[in-house]
Amino acid sequence: MKGVVTKSTGSWYTVRGEDGVSYDCRLKGKFRTKGIKSTNPVAVGDKVEFKLEEEANVIFHLAQRENYIIRKSINLSKQTHIIAANVDQAFLFVTLKLPETSLEFIDRFLVSAEAYHIHVKLIFNKIDIYDEEELKMIRFIQSIYTKIGYDSYEVSAEKQINLEVIEELLKNKITMLSGHSGVGKSTLINQLDPDLDLRTLAISEANKSGMHTTTFAEMHPLNFGGDIIDTPGIKGFGVVNLENAELRNYFPEMYAKQSECKFNNCIHLNEPGCAVKEAIDSREISTTRYASYLSIMEDEQGETYRAKGY
Repeated sequence: MKGVVTKSTGSWYTVRGEDGVSYDCRLKGKFRTKGIKSTNPVAVGDKVEFKLEEEANVIFHLAQRENYIIRKSINLSKQTHIIAANVDQAFLFVTLKLPETSLEFIDRFLVSAEAYHIHVKLIFNKIDIYDEEELKMIRFIQSIYTKIGYDSYEVSAEKQINLEVIEELLKNKITMLSGHSGVGKSTLINQLDPDLDLRTLAISEANKSGMHTTTFAEMHPLNFGGDIIDTPGIKGFGVVNLENAELRNYFPEMYAKQSECKFNNCIHLNEPGCAVKEAIDSREISTTRYASYLSIMEDEQGETYRAKGY
């Protein structure tokens, strides 16, 4: 039988069969050794084939993925973790406070999404809690990303601001939801589809950060059409296996400029005639984006690539 993985706990998988029924499944014995180097060879959103057996239903085939998004495993830095597969889009929830989402975190997520062909929309949640100065900052941050082609939306799950816009974006699509714990992913979805009743917890007063409410990624059907993949809140985002020459391609504003560089193998550090560095000096390209570029490069190479003045 064919189906889609809707939940993965590491050892057991829930699969929604073509008949609409959910089945608990395990992986076939040697499935994990077939050259898949992630901690989870099967992820939520994967299309699989499985057979029903008395002792345990068994997944025996994984269909080729249309796309997926991956990051470094938290405890095993040399291993990777596939967050979700076969998605139409991803929503990255961003908050200025309670908890704070850094620009580097946004950039790391966007680079990984670009590398693995995932379209991202930025959802600026909790828009009701900001004062005038904070709203100016939110809109400045939005301008950085809308300028380079990323759609962004201001919403409030609590006050139900612009939820109809989000519903329309979600309709009849498979959407992965991501962001720090406490940014309001589950609260927003509960407002749109109360039947789901996703678990939520208050922000921790001790550190003003979100408390983990989603332990495993899980796909949920929406009553107005489409599916969401709710994912555990993440503190950091480790970008996986990108060479210098690749990394520059996943910053759209840099990619648009690199043909103007003097050298076609320019990686925008200290090379003469670098059009990207010139665009940064003239503020055509955001200095915060370039700082993220250097940080990711440093992570990947194990060396320091800090340029003076950035």
